[in-house]
Amino acid sequence: MIWKQVPNLEILNEKSKNTLIDHLGIKITEIGSDFIKATMPVDHRTHQPDGVLHGGASVALAESMGSFAGWMSVSDPTCESVVGVEINANHLAAVRSGEVEATVSAIKIGKRIQVWNILISQEDKKICICRLTTMTVMTQ
Repeated sequence: MIWKQVPNLEILNEKSKNTLIDHLGIKITEIGSDFIKATMPVDHRTHQPDGVLHGGASVALAESMGSFAGWMSVSDPTCESVVGVEINANHLAAVRSGEVEATVSAIKIGKRIQVWNILISQEDKKICICRLTTMTVMTQ
């Protein structure tokens, strides 16, 4: 297991209350030994004006997932925080309705820098692939 925090769906979803994550309807659904999964609805909250999933919503989902993974991998969340440094997204297919699923997995977890892979899909269709670099910073 790569996580240093005890995997807990309730805690991660509670951290999302009253944030962009909550507004977009993102829900953490599964925590594995080396991945986290979440869903996001494809609806009026996440659409472009022409009715397809907004690329910015996909990137918000990806960054949220990578940040959660980063938080799960810090030694002491009372004095360490994770911040995004860089994100890259390749939008592969359009989707108009339903729900997308994001899966985050580690590419590299260093002492201060982490690199995460986030795949957003709908069933077997790849919608977006992202790479997020995060940095662990001291908060105290």
